[in-house]
Amino acid sequence: MTYVEGFVAAVPAKNKEEYRKHAADAAPLFREFGAARMVECWGDDVPSGKLTDFSKAVKAEDGEVVVFSWFEYPDRETRDAANEKMMNDPRMQDMGETMPFDGKRMIFGGFAPILDEKSGGDMGYVDGMLVAVPTANRGAYQEMALKAAKVFQEYGANRVVETWSDDVPDGKVTDFRRAVKAKDGEDVVFSWIEWSSKEARDEAWPKMMEDERMKPDHHAMPFDGMRMIYGGFAPIVEA
Repeated sequence: MTYVEGFVAAVPAKNKEEYRKHAADAAPLFREFGAARMVECWGDDVPSGKLTDFSKAVKAEDGEVVVFSWFEYPDRETRDAANEKMMNDPRMQDMGETMPFDGKRMIFGGFAPILDEKSGGDMGYVDGMLVAVPTANRGAYQEMALKAAKVFQEYGANRVVETWSDDVPDGKVTDFRRAVKAKDGEDVVFSWIEWSSKEARDEAWPKMMEDERMKPDHHAMPFDGMRMIYGGFAPIVEA
C-alpha cells in the first residue's frame, strides 16, 4: 500500500483547460519529489446533498466545478520530504502564484490506506467519496469496506481504495473535517473507485443497488451515511 495526499478544490468551469495544463506542468515536479502517481479528476456527476456534498465542502460558487484529486507516495516519509521540498522550490512558488482557482478553499491532507483492492485495467472514470467514521469503528468500517470492494469488483471496478485520515490539518476557510461535519471522536475517510469508463460505472451501480449484499443494515452501519459525500469524476490528468 502507498500513502495518499488527497485534495478537493473548486475551479471555475471556464478555467478547465488552464487547470489541466497547470496540473500537467506540475506533474514532473511531483514525480521528481517522490510521488509515484498523480491523478486529477473533473466533476462530472456530483449531486447536491441536504447536509453535505462536494460543492459545500469547498464552498463552490456559481460557475465552479469540483475537482477530486490525489497523489500516491511510497510511504509517509517520502510524502513529508516531498512537501518540504515543494515549500522551498522556486518553481513551485511560481506555480502557486498563477493557480487558476482559489487555493484558500482547497481542502487537503494525508491519509493512510486501510484497503487497496486491485483487479487491473485502465482508469477512465472515478467515484470519489468522503465520510466521517468514529475512531472506535475503524475495524468495523474496514471489514464492511472489504466486503463492498469485492462486490464492486464483481461488477467491473478496477480498483477500490479506502484511506484513513492521518495528517489532516484544520483550515481557516474549509477542511476535510468540516466537509463531512466530523464530530469529536470521528476521523475522515478519503476513498475512491476506479472504473474503465463512465459507461461501465453507470451500468454497474443500478445492479449493485439491487444486490442483497449491498443492502445497508442501518442498525449496524459503522458511520452516519447522511453525512457521506460522493460523486462521479472524469480524469483529466494521470501521471
